[in-house]
Amino acid sequence: MLSRLFAPKVKASAHCDLPCGVYDPAQARIEAESVKAVQEKMAANDDAHFQARATVIKEQRAELAKHHVSVLWSDYFKPPHFEKYPELHQLVNDTLKALSAAKGSTDPATGQKALDYIAQIDKIFWETKKA
Repeated sequence: MLSRLFAPKVKASAHCDLPCGVYDPAQARIEAESVKAVQEKMAANDDAHFQARATVIKEQRAELAKHHVSVLWSDYFKPPHFEKYPELHQLVNDTLKALSAAKGSTDPATGQKALDYIAQIDKIFWETKKA
């Protein structure tokens, strides 16, 4: 009798750990845009102090972008997403590698490559939100 009294009345399920609206690839994109912008500014400024400060900022932003992509992969995307988008695991891995490359480079092309990968994740993400 007590088990029926305390049994859940409504069974709920969700495809992510928290209510939708918490996860968004825009966070990774914004950080990756900062990486590329810093790379461009570094190319235009030879001052050693500026370069040192810019390097720290670029590396921090790249790490934040990697964090946001990793959170999407581990917390938002679920098995049905990976079944529908079998390229997603490789895409996330390529994105993280591109962000690592951008973190260690002053070439804005590496920042752009990371942004291109994030755009692909963004496209898949929003397709999953329609379902």
